[in-house]
Amino acid sequence: MPKSQTPETLAFTDGKLVLIDQTRLPQELVTLTCSTVEETHDAIQRLVVRGAPAIGIAAAYGVCLAAAPSPPTRQDFLNAAEHLATSRPTAVNLFWALDRMKGVIEATTDDSALYQKLIQEAITIHDEDREMCKNIGRHGATLLKDTKCVLTHCNAGGLATSMWGTALAPIYHCHQQGQAIEVFADETRPLLQGGRLTAWELSQAGIPVTVLTDSMAGSLLRSGKIDAVIVGADRIAANGDAANKIGTYPLAVLARYHSVPFYVAAPSSTFDLALADGDGIPIEERKRDEVAAPQGICIVPAAAKVMNPAFDVTPADLIDCIITERGLIPKPDRIAVTTHLS
Repeated sequence: MPKSQTPETLAFTDGKLVLIDQTRLPQELVTLTCSTVEETHDAIQRLVVRGAPAIGIAAAYGVCLAAAPSPPTRQDFLNAAEHLATSRPTAVNLFWALDRMKGVIEATTDDSALYQKLIQEAITIHDEDREMCKNIGRHGATLLKDTKCVLTHCNAGGLATSMWGTALAPIYHCHQQGQAIEVFADETRPLLQGGRLTAWELSQAGIPVTVLTDSMAGSLLRSGKIDAVIVGADRIAANGDAANKIGTYPLAVLARYHSVPFYVAAPSSTFDLALADGDGIPIEERKRDEVAAPQGICIVPAAAKVMNPAFDVTPADLIDCIITERGLIPKPDRIAVTTHLS
């Protein structure tokens, strides 16, 4: 793969959805092909495909898979959209993309043309995401122009979207412009998306990356080595509160204490203006074994309970700037968010 090019995490080919299987990285780069709605639902739920924008794109193509193997009805496509909406609860891009697909179903009166219109809408969502990644990168790079070392959490790069990602997009942009920039990636417990995925894709692109355990972040910030923290988001409330991978909130607290700017990068589709603040964001609780028995190895006694929320919420007053494809929202609050999206 050429330097500075991130892998294409999903494609729709010959009427099937082809996904990089992110559960197999970094040991092996393999793909999973989904031919049915149920296979797509399972792939999203099992994190074969993950990252809010990529989930939305995959779900849009997943609706189209209701066309196989027999001629579908309008209700088949609607049922597919409703089923895919149950795959994961937090990432608002999933519901945003499915609402667009349902809008096409409701607006198309010619049933014979419906499948092709749905395919075109899914392709449009995919193409729009590529442009959003580029623009987030361009706008975010203005915040990193004097930056040498960046800390990130989880994976918000090309594997989480259609190309450059959200939080990593400004880093890719800076790298392409010749700016020397180094990334420190939290391993991101319990599923290690930072260690497995962020480190893998940055290495593929030739960008220097160092992995640290989540518990090392405070010491690293105290050392003065980190110039900025940048993360993605799965849902942002109307006041700027942002839900992201569990462990993001304490990172924001640490960044504020050590006077390091904390940035959130996300497309405008990640905002949920129906929610006044982050208290209304649904937080996905995942299976016990992800914590208690990673990779099948039991590390927690059976008598002990386990907490495994997939996300936490960072209050807007800890966020120095939100980066979207439209530009920057410094010191986000309800008025700034509404103005930016209007």
